[in-house]
Amino acid sequence: MGAFSITHWLVIAVIVVLLFGTKKLRGLGSDLGASIKGFKKAMNEDDASKAHKETETTGSDADFSAKSINGTKPEVKAEETKSQNKEQV
Repeated sequence: MGAFSITHWLVIAVIVVLLFGTKKLRGLGSDLGASIKGFKKAMNEDDASKAHKETETTGSDADFSAKSINGTKPEVKAEETKSQNKEQV
C-alpha cells in the first residue's frame, strides 16, 4: 500500500548498523539525547525567568534623590583656568 512493512525497516536497520557500526550509533544517540535534554532545560529556564519577571513588582527603576544644581558651583583649580586661558590665546 505504499508504506514499508516491518521487514523493510529491519533490513534498513541492519544496513545502517553495518555501515556505521554500533559505537558510532551509540555515540550519535547519546549526543542527540544530551542535546534534546539541554534544549528542554534551556526552554524551562527561559519560561521560569519570564514568569519571575512578570511576578516582580514594578516600582521605580532606581533609587535617586533629587538634588538642586543651582546652588553648587564646580570646583575649578586656579592652575587649570590659567592653562585653559593660555590655550585659548
